[in-house]
Amino acid sequence: MSLLRHLLNLDLSGSTDKIIAEYIWIGGTGREMRSKARTLPGPVSDVREIPKWGFDGTSTGQASKHGVEVILCPQAIFRDPFRRGSNILVLCDTYGPEGVPIPSNKRFHAAEVFSQPAVVAEEPWFGIEQEYTLLQKDHHWPLGWPIGGYPSPQGPYYCGVGANKAFGRDISDAHYKASLYAGINICGTNAEVMPGQWEFQIGPTLGISASDELWIARYILERITEVAGVILSLDAKPIQGDWNGAGAHTNFSTKSMRTEGGIKEIKKAIEKLALWHKDHISGYGDGNEKRLTGLHETAHIDTFSWGIANRNASIRISRDTEKAGKGYFEDRRPASSMDPYLVTSMMAETTILWNSSLEPNGSKG
Repeated sequence: MSLLRHLLNLDLSGSTDKIIAEYIWIGGTGREMRSKARTLPGPVSDVREIPKWGFDGTSTGQASKHGVEVILCPQAIFRDPFRRGSNILVLCDTYGPEGVPIPSNKRFHAAEVFSQPAVVAEEPWFGIEQEYTLLQKDHHWPLGWPIGGYPSPQGPYYCGVGANKAFGRDISDAHYKASLYAGINICGTNAEVMPGQWEFQIGPTLGISASDELWIARYILERITEVAGVILSLDAKPIQGDWNGAGAHTNFSTKSMRTEGGIKEIKKAIEKLALWHKDHISGYGDGNEKRLTGLHETAHIDTFSWGIANRNASIRISRDTEKAGKGYFEDRRPASSMDPYLVTSMMAETTILWNSSLEPNGSKG
C-alpha cells in the first residue's frame, strides 16, 4: 500500500511535459457524474485547446442504440486536486454524433439563456447552498447513526462540534480545501441540522459559472467520499420522519437589484416567480414533495410565499437586504438533487426575460 500511495503521489513534472485531463460529464439520469482520463501533450490554459472526445452512450443511458457515440465538448477547466501539478479536470457537455445536444445536456439551453443580451446586461449572480448526506457504505444509513436506529433528536447537530454531534467533518474539510485548490469559488461549509448531513456554498458567481462550479464541486466530493468509503447522497429527504430534508437554496441577484432602490426590482422578480411557481417546482429536483411539506424550515410545495428573514417561505429576503434597500433574495425551493443549469437558467428567464405578454405556467419558448 505504501508503494501504491507513492505512485499515486508521483510528481510527473520533472520527467514529462504531458498532463492528464479528467473529462467529466453528467450521466443519463441527469444526476450522476461520469469521468474518464486521457493524456494531453502539455499544460493547458484555455478550454478551447482541449480536444473533443466521445463515449458509448448506451453504457450511460444516453443513447438508445448500441454503439452510438456521444460527443464530449469541453466547456470549463479546473485544477485537479487529486493528481495535482499541471493536471486538470475538464467539465464537458454532451452531444449526439450529428452535433445536437442530447436530452440530458441541460447546459446547452442554460448557455443560450445566459448569453442573451438582456441577461448579460443584468450580470446575474448566484450563490448556491448545496446540502448533502453522508451514508455508511455497507448499510446505506447516515454516518454516525446507530445501525438500524436513530440518534437523539435534531437540535445539537447544526454547526455542532464534538464526536457525538459532528459526523464526517474530515470529508467536509477535505472537500473545502480541494475545491479551493481546483479554483472553485467555494465560500463556506457547515454541519447541517440532521446528523450526518453537511452543506457547502458556491458563490457569488456570475451566470453559468455558478452551475459549472457546483457540478465540479459535486464531482470532487464524490471522489473524496469514494476514498473515504462513504456514500454521498443528494436525496431531498434521505430519512423520513422528524428530520430536515436536504436542499440547494439558490441566492440570486441582478445588477438592478444590487443598485440603490433594488428592493423594488427584487419584489418585481418575486411577483414573476409566484406566477411561474408550478413551472419552477417541476424543474427543482426529484423527491421535493417529500421535503417541501411546510415543516422543517420549508414552505409547502403547492403554495408560493415570501417573507423577510422567513425560513418557512418559498422566497426569503434577508434583513440586511431589507435594511439596505438592495441586494439579493434566496429561493429555498430547490432540492439537493437539482440540476443547477435548470434552476439558474429558469430564474434568469423568469425574472429577466419574461414579460406579462407571455402566459404564466406555460412555455417561455
